[in-house]
Amino acid sequence: MAVLLDIKNASKRYGDQVLLDGASATITDDGKIGFIGRNGAGKSTLLRIILGEEELDSGEIVRHPRLKLGYLRQHDPFLPGETALDFLMRDSGQPDWKCGEVAGQFELKTQHLAGPVQELSGGWQTRVKLAALLLHEPTLLLLDEPTNFLDLRTQILLEHFLRGYREAALIVSHDRAFLGATCDQTLDLSQGELTVFPGKVEAFLEYQREQALHVERTNAAVLAKRRQLEDFIARNKARASTASRAKSKSKQLEKLELEEVETAAPTAAIRCPAVSPRQGPAVRCRDLAIGYPATGETAARTIAAGIDLEIVHGSRAAIVGDNGQGKTTFLRTLVGSLAPLAGQVKWGYGCELGVYAQHVYTSLPPTDTVLGHLERAARTGTKQQQILDLAGAMLFRGKAVEKRIGVLSGGERARLCMAGLLLGPFNVLVLDEPGNHLDVETVDALAQALVAYEGTVIFTSHDRSFMRTVATTVIEVKDRRVVNYLGDYGSYVASVTREIDDAEAADGRRAKSPGKPPASPAGTRQPPDKGDRALRKEIATLERTIQRLDAEKRERQAALLTATDPDEALRLHGDMTAVADKLSAAEERWLALQEELGQASA
Repeated sequence: MAVLLDIKNASKRYGDQVLLDGASATITDDGKIGFIGRNGAGKSTLLRIILGEEELDSGEIVRHPRLKLGYLRQHDPFLPGETALDFLMRDSGQPDWKCGEVAGQFELKTQHLAGPVQELSGGWQTRVKLAALLLHEPTLLLLDEPTNFLDLRTQILLEHFLRGYREAALIVSHDRAFLGATCDQTLDLSQGELTVFPGKVEAFLEYQREQALHVERTNAAVLAKRRQLEDFIARNKARASTASRAKSKSKQLEKLELEEVETAAPTAAIRCPAVSPRQGPAVRCRDLAIGYPATGETAARTIAAGIDLEIVHGSRAAIVGDNGQGKTTFLRTLVGSLAPLAGQVKWGYGCELGVYAQHVYTSLPPTDTVLGHLERAARTGTKQQQILDLAGAMLFRGKAVEKRIGVLSGGERARLCMAGLLLGPFNVLVLDEPGNHLDVETVDALAQALVAYEGTVIFTSHDRSFMRTVATTVIEVKDRRVVNYLGDYGSYVASVTREIDDAEAADGRRAKSPGKPPASPAGTRQPPDKGDRALRKEIATLERTIQRLDAEKRERQAALLTATDPDEALRLHGDMTAVADKLSAAEERWLALQEELGQASA
């Protein structure tokens, strides 16, 4: 077990905000670490410091010589008209067969590899970026909210990959189900301190609760003892016969100290609009076709057709399906921001719709202030303290409520739109990925608020814990159809998992079959045989060994040049000679393997 990163006494602040306060932690090469903490705690900042994009105010980060970072990029690194396969080859410098092999781990095959990458959905583009990341063979993966905007199938594929990945990973995520499935260690950042816990995130949270309860009980016992001593001293200090005992008790009292209790970040106080329960259908779809109409340059594009379903008042309908199947198109058609291509959508009498979606929160008036927007969005009679409480739950605290919308980030606008929605008079909430810009505690609070809500909820989310908590019915968008799924959300997850497991098992059987080799992705050559792959694998391992030994040799040589003690110099010279011998042997083996590989290819 080697230490890849050693964070020592790290400090970082922005103005009055302290993100790291003498924090220390070590990251080793033997595990997957779930990185947790409240929004604004500094997780993304620490990732940027590790990447070298920002510097610490004080302290240091010691990097192992074999450390090779891999970071999942949030921006799109694609060229116009470039195919996914072209991008993977350009980005990694690897041959087409190797790129196709790695891409296949994320079901990137045929049309997904051969077509323009910029025409893929966000989830499929994320798969391409993950494949590109892995082709660089990093020793430490840094993943910052990797499940954002990923559909369930891609999340499960990513989980399967990470469980089999032999190198280390540091994963920031608010999705506890994803962290629980992939990580065996936990790193927590709170109040400027880093805590490494040798267990899964749920075990760590339980440990935190037990520690808090222990401190609470200890402090209660100390307070009771204090009151007892104070009462004795008050009754006896004025009497000569007991004054000495009172003085002794005073010394005992001085030694009684309360354990410091960490001040927890404010818990989100979220309430949905108070509405009267209703009966019957909230919305009906009859022979509905959804998609995009023809324009001057493109023909009409139908996403799904023949949709006949209804959602009743009081239900909480989860819209599920793979990215690119049409979940957002369906929601936009329901709320009227996209006209049906055929058929009709009919809402029940008295339905008041509140919509949370990207096309809504990106069009907020830029000159309005946070507080001004919330006051206008709130239903008549809402007290200002209630508005300020909800603003605080969405991280608009203190002077932040005076900010103009024009200076807010995309995430801040999304949270503002959600706050305005929850203050309104709506009896139907339509929510497209409501948890993307919220931390774990706020997502949990929102889920509980929606469960208590007596109106109707129609929503999509990538967060499985949120979906399980909230959904009472499931609607699946798949293969140009939108239908009621005959089962709960847990059944849907199990069904998708079985499909992936069956596909992976079939791929494994094809790989082991002595007959015809599996077809390569479109545009790729057949991969080399197993002997070739074994040679390339050993060469890659040797290259990492040579890199490590060369760094060790330089390190010992530098130490030898500055050594003043003769015995120490002799020891360093012996160490350097031993490392040099290993390096020479590794280089000779590498040359022999390269020659063998060349003969095999010929």
